[in-house]
Amino acid sequence: MRLSTKGRYAVTAMVDLARYNVGSPIALAEIATRQEISLSYLEQLFGKLRRAGLVNSVRGPGGGYLLAHPKEQIRISDIILAVDEPIRATRCKLGSPSGCRTDKGRCITHDLWEELGNHIHLFLNSVSLADVCEERVLGMSGRVYQETIAGDDRRPVADVVKLKQA
Repeated sequence: MRLSTKGRYAVTAMVDLARYNVGSPIALAEIATRQEISLSYLEQLFGKLRRAGLVNSVRGPGGGYLLAHPKEQIRISDIILAVDEPIRATRCKLGSPSGCRTDKGRCITHDLWEELGNHIHLFLNSVSLADVCEERVLGMSGRVYQETIAGDDRRPVADVVKLKQA
């Protein structure tokens, strides 16, 4: 499964907004510069985020965007769904009784990919914007990376993982 740039950029921009939010609106140009994302692309995404009720816009000098809710209440899945990014791993149309094959049947691995999509949605729904901002989403890859950097261990990550499991 692939998450398009729409979903990734929307989450990145919202994390930036949450991190730099000190009660005053943040201009999209600041986020665009910090995150190296096109300003016009951010404008499109923030229009969708505003319509979904995740951000509020403030016009005029000193204007910009604010989170519409505390960062603890905004789920990553909400952000992705707000920018019309489907969370699914099958080629089949969501909710359709017919499958993706030319005979309208489902492929033999349909249930596998459907369950993967469900797990991804459940995971993204369990992570808040605050979790990402406060770096509470470190799984094994993050731990191995941090320990490797902290210990100045120059072995390939796969070797470090094997050592950790032993």
